[in-house]
Formats: sequence, structure tokens, C-alpha cells
Amino acid sequence: MEMRQRRRSSNVDSDELPDKTSIPLVIATILREEGVTGVHTHVRQLRRYLAECGTAVTIVTPFSWGRPLTVPVFGSRLILERFSGPASVAWYRHWHEVFLRNALRRYLADVGDCIVYAQEPLAARAALCVRRGPHQRVVMAVHFRISQADEWADKAQISRNGTTFQAIRQAEREVIPQVDGIVYVSRWAQNVLLHWLPAAAKVPSAVIGNFVAPLHTEPYREPFGDLVTTGNLDIVKNHRFLLEVLAEAKRAGRSFTLDVFGDGPCRKDLLRQTRSLGLEEQVRFRGFRPDVRNLLPGYRAYVHASYSESSSLAIIEAMAAGLPIVAGDIGPISELCNDGIESRFWSLDDPAKAAATLIDLLACEPTRLAAAGAARERFRRDFDADVVGPRLRSFLLGMTPPPPGDTSQGYPKHPLP
Repeated sequence: MEMRQRRRSSNVDSDELPDKTSIPLVIATILREEGVTGVHTHVRQLRRYLAECGTAVTIVTPFSWGRPLTVPVFGSRLILERFSGPASVAWYRHWHEVFLRNALRRYLADVGDCIVYAQEPLAARAALCVRRGPHQRVVMAVHFRISQADEWADKAQISRNGTTFQAIRQAEREVIPQVDGIVYVSRWAQNVLLHWLPAAAKVPSAVIGNFVAPLHTEPYREPFGDLVTTGNLDIVKNHRFLLEVLAEAKRAGRSFTLDVFGDGPCRKDLLRQTRSLGLEEQVRFRGFRPDVRNLLPGYRAYVHASYSESSSLAIIEAMAAGLPIVAGDIGPISELCNDGIESRFWSLDDPAKAAATLIDLLACEPTRLAAAGAARERFRRDFDADVVGPRLRSFLLGMTPPPPGDTSQGYPKHPLP
């Protein structure tokens, strides 16, 4: 209660937005309402924060419309996936956008002024196509790495030389410059998008990092283990590297435990690799746990091996739990934590060298505790919901409609496909 009172009596909320608190916010996404991705965490944390601020929030997904049809229509993708990755991706994108567009059309017809906060370019395109006028503003979040085409390619679902890749890039070229605002979750995400799509620079934007609520958990008397990592078990997350590092550390005489939280297509391969490296007694695959945040303080360090990120809520949540971070210096990671302070950066192409980095951190408890304390303080300063939430809320609700008669910022400036 004290936190809520402090939030309502300070920050930018009451001072900068006195007449905008009643503007409803519509979060649009092609994903399910609940899930384990970073986008899901972003939305979940934002909804929690805005609810405490008294801002009305509605989430609209493809599953908000035509639910009886979702199983046969969306399920057909699984059949296509067996024969053609690109066809499966095209099917997924097309039908999820169709269902989301219908859901948004129905919802936006019944509201006046509002902000549609789209979590993907497809969601932004759906909102632009069906909004009732310029009084319904569309702001897009850039969670993706470079382009969504690159993300599908990273998962080996499409080829960078294929027509599906080019079609996704072309759709983004047409849609992104037409939104009313852009939220970049990292400076890196902004730079790489503007590198290939300079037209996006004309759109009002802000770099506002991800955030989570503080973690209020009593310290565990006995640790669960040495290392922990969370996230989908897919190619990009690079869990194979973590297993190779543990094997190298074992050869050097140090046996560390690792708990892996998450699920995904690489699970079977990772289990086989664990057995082949003789790590069955050290590695536990814990699956998806909705309460994983509460378990993080029971470990000594958080390890991260992903080689492509636009940000990392997993790292932010680990710092909130007071864990030192061991990760590769890729993309935006250096925006989240500093090598030698909150984190240790390891080489993602040399497991033996990475194992040495890990051993150095965990071999000296005062050093580990200093990094843990720095991580907790960095979270409080830069990623606490009470610090970042007001900035995102102010930017979103600041996307006011143009004056009456101004048609320069209304419906899509060019016809959308």
C-alpha cells in the first residue's frame, strides 16, 4: 500500500498527465495473452504497473476473436511445418494478423480516444488498418532483433535469401514509418533498426528499457544450486554452450550445478548432450515455472549464453534477485550490466576460456558477493518498475491526437497491403 501511495503522489504521473489518465490503453499482440517470452513479461509487468496507477488497460490478441476457429486454423501450421518452414511461417503470420485485426476492429469500434500499444509490426499493421481515426494512436514496441525476418531466420525456419524473409522486411518497411510512435527497449535495438530502415527515424520515439517489479522474497537458508538460467530452449538461446562450459569446468576440477528453467524445441537435443558430456548429476531441466523469479535468490550466479538479443528481461530479473551475471558481450547486454562490476562477460566461442571466467567468479566468495550487491543496486537504479514505469506511461499517454482538422497524422499515409 505504501508503494502505491508513493507512486500516485510523486513521479511524472500526477504532474505531467493530469488530463490523460482516463485515456484507455490497448495492448495488441499476435501472441497469446499468457506465455514465457520476453514480450509476455514486458506486457505483464506493464499491466501490473498501470493497474496500480489507475490506468485502464485492455489486451487484445488473435484469441480475442473467433476462438472456436483458432484450433483448426492455427493448428494447420504444425502440419505445414513438417514440409516447409517458410510456408509455416507465412501461415502463422497471415492468420494471426487476420484474427487480431478482426478483434481490434470490434474493440476499437466501441471506444473513442485510445492508445494502441502494438508489440510487433504485425500488430501495428492490424491496428493501423482498423482504427477509427487519428484519435486512436498506434505506438509500436521494438522487441525484435533487427527485423522479425532475422528472428525467424535465426530459428532456421526461413532462409535470409528466401522470399518469406524479403516479404517480412518489405512489410516492416511499409508499416513502421506509419505508426505514431516507437518504443525501443534498448539503444542497440534502435540503432540496428535505423541502420536498415532509416525512414523510422522520422517517427517520434523513445528508448525505454524493460523493467520489472522489485522482488520481495526472504533469503533461502540453503541454496538450490550454483548456476541458473531461464528462457525458451531454442537455438538462439545457445544452451549447448552452457553445457560445454560446465564440461570444461569439470575437466579443470570444478563441478558446478546448473538449473535450466524453460522449455522449447531444443530440449531433447540438450538432454542428449547432457548425457554425452556426463553432466547428468550436475544439470537439471526444470521446465516452465511461472514462479521462477521467486526461486532465483536460491542460486549463486545467473548464466546467459544467447548470441542474439534486443534486451534481456531474464538478466534484469536475475539482477532484481541479487545475482551476479555471466553473459556474452553481445547486442544490448552491456546496456544492462558492466563487465567487472555487476557481471562477467565471457567468450561465446571458447568454452574453456568461458569456464575460466566462471571459475574465477565463483572461487572467491567476497568477489561474488560484491558483484551480487552491485547487480541488485543496478536494478534498483535502472530497471525497477517505479523508476522506468513512469517514463513508459508518460510516453504512451503523451501520444495525443492531432488538433481538429489536422489530417497530417491520421489514417495510414499510404495504403497498407
